[in-house]
Amino acid sequence: MTDTTPGSWPTGGPSPATPGAVTLTDLLRVPMHRLRLVGAVALVGLLAALGYVLLVPAAVTANAVVAVRPVVTDAFTPSGAGADRAVNMNVESGIATGTEVVQRLADAAGGHPRDVRGALEVEVPTGGQILRFTYQAGDAQRAVQSANLAAQAYLDVRRTMYEQQRAEMLRSYDTSITKVAAQQAALQKRASTVKGTAAGDAVVAELAGINNQLTQLNSARTEIAAVDVNPGWVTQTAEKSLATSAGHRPLYLVAGLLGGALIGIVLAYAWESADRRVRSVADGRDATGLPLLGTVRRPAFRGSPRAVDADVRYVAMAVAERVRPPARVALLSTREDATALTAGLAVALAADGREVFVADDSGRTERLRATVLADRGRLPIDPSRPLVPKPRPAGSPAPAAGGEAAAPRRPSPHPPGARPSTDADATLTIPRVSSARPDNGRVVDPDEVSVGVGSVRFGTWRQGADHGLVLFNAPPAESDERGVAVARQGGAVVIVERDRTRQSDLRRLVERLRAAGVTPLGFVLTRNGRA
Repeated sequence: MTDTTPGSWPTGGPSPATPGAVTLTDLLRVPMHRLRLVGAVALVGLLAALGYVLLVPAAVTANAVVAVRPVVTDAFTPSGAGADRAVNMNVESGIATGTEVVQRLADAAGGHPRDVRGALEVEVPTGGQILRFTYQAGDAQRAVQSANLAAQAYLDVRRTMYEQQRAEMLRSYDTSITKVAAQQAALQKRASTVKGTAAGDAVVAELAGINNQLTQLNSARTEIAAVDVNPGWVTQTAEKSLATSAGHRPLYLVAGLLGGALIGIVLAYAWESADRRVRSVADGRDATGLPLLGTVRRPAFRGSPRAVDADVRYVAMAVAERVRPPARVALLSTREDATALTAGLAVALAADGREVFVADDSGRTERLRATVLADRGRLPIDPSRPLVPKPRPAGSPAPAAGGEAAAPRRPSPHPPGARPSTDADATLTIPRVSSARPDNGRVVDPDEVSVGVGSVRFGTWRQGADHGLVLFNAPPAESDERGVAVARQGGAVVIVERDRTRQSDLRRLVERLRAAGVTPLGFVLTRNGRA
């Protein structure tokens, strides 16, 4: 990479984005990002349903069926076309759940009428003259007895009502017959005194009308007395073998899980609306209005702390394109730690021969050094560098000029300096102290890490004043202003961490940079993967 003059980049506010269609992926993005919240609420719903199933006893349901018949004077008379409307089933259902029936059940079971009314249910099929009594209880025996008792109590109450009506009608007929019979006796006595006269003929005619009326009254009374007041029959009695458990208990668990998941999704949307995070490159552009320098992904293995090396090198190329020595670049973030990305950029910039100074004033120098050493070992092999030949094993013959193998030289059993020389004029050979040199022959400072054909040094911001390229590992800008202060002396790269950086914090950081007179180079989106 070669440093060139920085080009012009838009630094204004966010450009108006064209609204697009909302897809199913957009709707599922928020619940997937808040998956822990959705899972926790769904688990709470499942536990609540499980507690209900385990703690609340299962209810047993028993059914009894009653066929309701209309009260007719002649049971053998064929029914007409409106026989299904001869009984008002809404009235019959109200009587079946009335106070008298409920009180009889409460007296028999020894419970409260309110509990009995909640356990008793009467169903009326559409277009039929059938009442289905359903009763729920804690055990099958009580459910069966209560269902049969409710059906029989309804029939008894309805029969008593019909009998009272018949008794009232018979009493009315008896009163009328008594009055007509008294009139008949008076007319008969009068007719005997005026017999053979014109007045007698009138009395005889009136007596005939009275006799006819008395005959009709007696006939009507006979019909009323012959009416069958039976309101119906129990066509199906409740039995233990027919009793079933009220509801399907496993469905409560499914309902609890689905209900909890639905509530969790609603809470996820509510939380996302109050705490917006940067989810994509478009969100970063809208929040900052800066160009994208690159995205740094993580490996496919979830939880890996290492970024993709190629992505870091692409970001380093973009940064090198916009700065030229002497350059001061501050790597700013809102609340996150940019140490790993700072070390990766330093390695990528130094690999092409730059002398990079990494400055840190927050006590993270050792972490930076360890990360640089780890990233240096993953650098790709440079094909332009000559390969160093492997040394020959000791005692192997060296190839001669003419292609013939030279005679092997036997090593001396006395190493140099091990045997004292007897020559008075002999010189003393002093071993030469070798300096720390890398493979390229350049002397390396002890506080310097050799990376490729370049190097990376570490220190504080003041110690890097004389270096050409300084990367400042700035502390989080929300709690420390030193990063913005350093950016005023050079440039700034905004680090945005996907799914963690809040959009409100990011907008506030960009506004502070612009207010301080800093022109950011762009932003880098990190964690742009599953990790």
